Amino acid sequence: MTFTVHGLAVARGIAIGRAVLVASSRIDVAHYFIDPARVPAEIDRIRTARNAVVDELQRLQQSVAQMGPNEAPHELTALLDVHLMLLQDEALTSGVKHWVTERLYNAEWALTTQLEVIGRQFDEMEDEYLRERKADLEQVVERVLRHMKGAASPVSPPPPSPRRSQQELLLDDTVDVPLVLVAHDLSPADMLQFKQSVFAGFVTDVGGKTSHTAIVARSMDIPAVVGARSASQLVRQDDWVIIDGDAGVMIVDPSPIILAEYGFKQRQGELERQRLSRLRHTPAVTMDGEKVELLANIEMPEDAPAALAAGALGVGLFRSEFLFMGRQGKLPGEEEQYQAYRRAVEGMQGLPVTIRTVDVGADKPLDHTHRDDAHLNPALGLRAIRWSLADPAMFRTQLRAILRAAAHGKVKLLIPMLAHGREIRQTLAQIDLARAELDNLGMVHGPIQLGAMIEIPAAALSVRLFLQYFDFLSIGTNDLIQYTLAIDRADESVAHLYDPLHPAVLKLVSDTLDACRALGKEVSVCGEMAGDVGMTRLLLGLGLRSFSMHPSQILAVKQEVLRSDTRKLSPWAQTVLLSDDPSQLMPT
Repeated sequence: MTFTVHGLAVARGIAIGRAVLVASSRIDVAHYFIDPARVPAEIDRIRTARNAVVDELQRLQQSVAQMGPNEAPHELTALLDVHLMLLQDEALTSGVKHWVTERLYNAEWALTTQLEVIGRQFDEMEDEYLRERKADLEQVVERVLRHMKGAASPVSPPPPSPRRSQQELLLDDTVDVPLVLVAHDLSPADMLQFKQSVFAGFVTDVGGKTSHTAIVARSMDIPAVVGARSASQLVRQDDWVIIDGDAGVMIVDPSPIILAEYGFKQRQGELERQRLSRLRHTPAVTMDGEKVELLANIEMPEDAPAALAAGALGVGLFRSEFLFMGRQGKLPGEEEQYQAYRRAVEGMQGLPVTIRTVDVGADKPLDHTHRDDAHLNPALGLRAIRWSLADPAMFRTQLRAILRAAAHGKVKLLIPMLAHGREIRQTLAQIDLARAELDNLGMVHGPIQLGAMIEIPAAALSVRLFLQYFDFLSIGTNDLIQYTLAIDRADESVAHLYDPLHPAVLKLVSDTLDACRALGKEVSVCGEMAGDVGMTRLLLGLGLRSFSMHPSQILAVKQEVLRSDTRKLSPWAQTVLLSDDPSQLMPT
């Protein structure tokens, strides 16, 4: 039966395909695709781990048998029997083989997926005793996973999954169809692993419009919905689903009529993207002759070609924290970072690259050993520049790598989350020390421009202090909105209060732009507002001339720029700025 799940629209477009569930586990489980040649090896990994657990339980049985009746209650013996039976149950073993062989899931993912499938069967049983056996199954699977932990093979690119026409999907239910990812939540590291995957779109139970999961979804340029509450509980493995990234809904088990309607919308979206692609080499100049700089946000050096292909005039934000994630706490060394930054710089072919120092914390923990719930309020805790200054050796390692990369092209260094004058001075001192260390080692390094993120209200209110020290500023609207409105941008329960058009937010942005313009300093917006075509004209009217966004958003924003006249937008923008309800004055 068709039903709709509502969430938050975070990446536009339509995706139609089969649901792939990422089942949660009480221990961390890797999810990735394997090469077909690895299928026998993955099945053997599962078999080896299962046999190890069988041996473990049989040894426990022998120990129990040697105990007296008062030491070992019969319930324990029965429990061990049940666990052994579940371990060797055909439904579990054959199901796991199916996911590995047919879907090329890695062993751990296959095991947790089959656990979810069988678990649903237990939930539907009328007998209470049998329903409760689901907990035993979960314990058995967790034992197997613990034996496998640490033995996972490296992530390999998944095999290609050709997209089929909607007619093929309707006529043939057995063809290789697009897959849609459904999960409770996805960490940035998970998203990176899925970045080159076959997924046509994804849905998560939790998250906000500017949570890091949502940002990476937009970077993948695929439809996505977050904050869909219980989506992962309502959808079953292999269900047909439609993700409407424009409306923020997921339609489960759609009828043929609905499928045909969304297939048409999907084709219309593809035609619009083709039309926009013609603007790739058109300069971004407004109707009244104002030149506008459209830059790219990237996460990995390999993203540089996409930035160039979209017509970006440089990289306005290289999020270096992605080099630090998913490493089980082992930080990248100077040489590894240098090579990554160098590839990004050289990949941009002489265009400037702005590298932000590591911004770990809040919705971007390093790995599972640095979880959000480890701190009472991680968004206000030891993150970004605070974390860097708390570990000067780590910080200078990154600074040396960036300075060395600057010898290969134009590099700008961007410092996140500054708020205090003493933090600014400490940061400058660390940069000077990093330069001195390179000089003492006789290592080549290049000149850099130094910039600061304006993402804390205190920084926006102290902008003239910042301009005494920095060559340029970059307004990080995601965090600026979060901190100004006291809204956790990753919490779907308060996501409706996250408002980029709040008068206080607009005033902080406007004042920062005015201060930079008065002193002739460069300023850009690198938050999600920059890539939102609904905000383009307002930002132009407020005086912004440098936007940095994901490459997939550049052409749509460029189209808005080409259609704009800043002479008319400026007085209108001032009216919006002074309004108590700016959203009422925005074009629909």
